[in-house]
Amino acid sequence: MGISMKTTSGKILASVALVGTAAAVAGMGTYGAFTSTTNASQAVTAGTTVISLTGTNTLAVAVTGLLPGDSVEKFVTLSNPAGNSDLNAVTLSTTSPTPTTANILTTDVTNGLQVTIESCTTAWTVVAGGADTCSGTPATVLAKTSIIGANRTLANLAALTAAGADNLKVTTSLPTTADNNFQGLTSTIDFAFTGTQRTGTVK
Repeated sequence: MGISMKTTSGKILASVALVGTAAAVAGMGTYGAFTSTTNASQAVTAGTTVISLTGTNTLAVAVTGLLPGDSVEKFVTLSNPAGNSDLNAVTLSTTSPTPTTANILTTDVTNGLQVTIESCTTAWTVVAGGADTCSGTPATVLAKTSIIGANRTLANLAALTAAGADNLKVTTSLPTTADNNFQGLTSTIDFAFTGTQRTGTVK
């Protein structure tokens, strides 16, 4: 019996049609799928680092007639306002912009002007003609040192904590070792307090 080309061709065509149908179904399965979407919105606000000189501030009052062995006490309130972050440190930098050519009043670290800073948990009590006193708890913020210096870290500060404040007494003194070369000299001292934010944490 001979081979029927017609019959064979029909089987081939049927197979091709079946494969085409399967491909179409597979395509539908690839692009047809159930989905679900949900959303959340997160507000992010950066914190702030702020320190301020508030309330009492007598540092701007000029000092005149300072003689060897004299000292003058000034007051300033250093604050870390409520709502701001805690701090890692507060540093003090002091410079002398006037005169433009510095003199030994500020350049002589031994015989020139010295500075000391103390804090008190209450307001300082002013004593006329004598050392002002603290009726609360006193603490040393900066031990006596030459008046000009950069980035000196201040100790024992309540202002490291948000909403904290410190009643500071800033004492400027001229050592008894200052000789006649210091007579009549004038300098202006700028005090710059800088707060550094706390270390970053996982919130």
